[in-house]
Amino acid sequence: MSLKVLLVEDNEMNRDMLTRRLNRAGYEVEAAGDGEQALQKMRETAPDIVLLDMNLPVKDGWTACQEARQDPATADLRIIALTAHAMGEDRDRALEAGCDDFATKPIDFPELLEKINALAEKGRSA
Repeated sequence: MSLKVLLVEDNEMNRDMLTRRLNRAGYEVEAAGDGEQALQKMRETAPDIVLLDMNLPVKDGWTACQEARQDPATADLRIIALTAHAMGEDRDRALEAGCDDFATKPIDFPELLEKINALAEKGRSA
């Protein structure tokens, strides 16, 4: 069974590249371009993992994550923050917003796959 990943990324080039790489790695990928779409797709598709860019239009990733955690339909989703900000406080801020893990851009794809698989395992055993 392939994992369902919701990729939330407003940069179309990044979204397309990551979608193709995740598909090749065997994941089923849904995509959203802003935080509001992300919340809607989280409710509609119940993904195994959400890859959430933090700097999004309409509603940023921090707000979207906080709102997802407050909604019983999406509260338990596994969320990995994606951001170009590699500072420690950015990581802390993402985790405080409710993200389960954190990855910096440019994406280290093998490392991202490890994080996705580790969180998916936790999700199945929780």
